[in-house]
Amino acid sequence: MRKIIDTTLFALTWIFAAITLLVLLFIVAHIVINGVPHLDARLFEFAFTTENVSMMPALVSTIFMVVLTLLIALPLGIFTSIYLVEYVKKGNKFVMLIRSATEMLAGIPSIVYGLFGMLMFGQFFGFGWSLIAGVLTLGIMILPVIIRTTEEALKSVSDGYREGGYALGAGKLRVVFRIVLPSAVPGILAGVILAIGRIIGESAALIFTAGTMPQIPETLGHSARTLSVHMWVLSSEAHHTGEAYATAVVLLLLILVVNTAAAVVAKFFITK
Repeated sequence: MRKIIDTTLFALTWIFAAITLLVLLFIVAHIVINGVPHLDARLFEFAFTTENVSMMPALVSTIFMVVLTLLIALPLGIFTSIYLVEYVKKGNKFVMLIRSATEMLAGIPSIVYGLFGMLMFGQFFGFGWSLIAGVLTLGIMILPVIIRTTEEALKSVSDGYREGGYALGAGKLRVVFRIVLPSAVPGILAGVILAIGRIIGESAALIFTAGTMPQIPETLGHSARTLSVHMWVLSSEAHHTGEAYATAVVLLLLILVVNTAAAVVAKFFITK
């Protein structure tokens, strides 16, 4: 009976894995087949017009959004995780409260973050539809992901590393930043990849905060349109469906480049 159960579970695992892979391949193939024929040099011009719905302003805005959001969220998330794992005693109720709050925030729909960002950053602080309003909103949105993944990465580092550092006379701060943190980089990068994927693919929150202006933002106070918002606008207008698919292809390539770069960096720290 045990052998039958094991064989059944093994078969189900392979079946569901194959179904997942097939669905993923179908989605990618559908996007590529419908998008590649519409990729044109005009779509990469810096000027957006009604005749040429160029995605270049959206691409530049997306890069700005990713870099600025990570500059805000990464230090906050990493230092918070270091404090929770390395400095707070185990079983602390304050830590349990923070972890419960981060898990709850991770499950909130993005449109709720968008409404919050519009009311808080757009109206209360007077930023309106602007790049900075979108950056701050996305920073809050990805913070739980970075905190939780960094926590798990730090916990996965063997205590022997810490004890060895202390035995050599290193202080707490030096052990954390010279021994523990570099060893946890591959796990932290996994959280960064998830965060970047959410930033690049986000549209609902940015419609309420960053706006939909198809131009390269000259300042943080200007409205900006990311690739995901650009794709949503084109598909909703129903006149540029092919260009929307082309934008989706560029999105896939951008995510592929980010994941490849993160994998290279993680491999560097593992083999170092």
